[in-house]
Amino acid sequence: MDTASFEPARTLRILTWHVHGNYLYALTQVPHEFFIPVQADGRAGYAPLGTKIPWGANVHEISVEDIAREQFDCIVYQSQAAYERDAPELLTAAQRALPSIYIEHDPPRPYPVDTPHPFKHDRGILVHVTHYNALNWDAGDQPAQVIEHGVPFDPSLRHTGEKAAGITAINGLKKRGRRMGADLFEWSRKQVPLDLIGMQSEEMGGLGEVPNLDVAAAMAPYRFFYTPIRYTSLGLALIEAMLLGMPVVGVAATELPTIIENGKNGFVHTDKHRIVDVMRQLIDEPELARRWGDETRRTAMARFNMERFVNDWLEVLARVTETRAPHALSGVQPARASG
Repeated sequence: MDTASFEPARTLRILTWHVHGNYLYALTQVPHEFFIPVQADGRAGYAPLGTKIPWGANVHEISVEDIAREQFDCIVYQSQAAYERDAPELLTAAQRALPSIYIEHDPPRPYPVDTPHPFKHDRGILVHVTHYNALNWDAGDQPAQVIEHGVPFDPSLRHTGEKAAGITAINGLKKRGRRMGADLFEWSRKQVPLDLIGMQSEEMGGLGEVPNLDVAAAMAPYRFFYTPIRYTSLGLALIEAMLLGMPVVGVAATELPTIIENGKNGFVHTDKHRIVDVMRQLIDEPELARRWGDETRRTAMARFNMERFVNDWLEVLARVTETRAPHALSGVQPARASG
């Protein structure tokens, strides 16, 4: 994308699914109309949006029974199940032929480099959320690009760091196991004080789930953010910690080595002993944590700001729907949300 920004030539009607709540909230800061399928039984992927996140007036729930009767400009898939299983059942053939985007939230599994991506569409674009994901998926000749995360954030919240401990935010860590670094978290917690938040975190002696809008405030008192993850995408909670001004320490895997510069805004490595040594140093030297945290915040504000994210999405939606219209768009002011 060039340095020009974009505003929509017209408002698009976009059908997409509720897969990752915080990502969907960021996506719906884009000034189009979004329609989210729901089912009365609230089954996975079709539960009502609820009130934990302050959804905008441009976000509409739609019963699955009504989808085939609605007019849309674009379909945005966010999971293989929605694309391969649900779309043929819920959408008409004409709707499935509409300009389409598939948001790939994760790197390929189970094979990191030899997995073909399922999305194939004559009028489609595959959007990856990290360059690492794009590097590993085999997309064949399907047009693809990367739109890195943007995180709606309350700029008044800042890292305070008075608690001499680290914080990790991962949902279902015990169940997700070694891939998400459950073993590394357990080992590290025996070496340095670490707390865990997220769904089912109580199973590992954690503090439990924190409401979306309270995650940043819950993390702010901790000295640093620790990520033990070996293989996944880039977590929104990690970006939110960076936006607070919290230094990041953890495993040098996936996209993280392109974000963290050792000794400047955090520390990442593949040697767990060296990682623990740095965590101990940050516990002993709060001023060092503050300096690194200031740099971390600058990194996050430059790379994961909402203005860039919204403009990137406006551009790709305009391109896929052939409604491109270059105009200045600046000063995006999204409402507060947690990542």
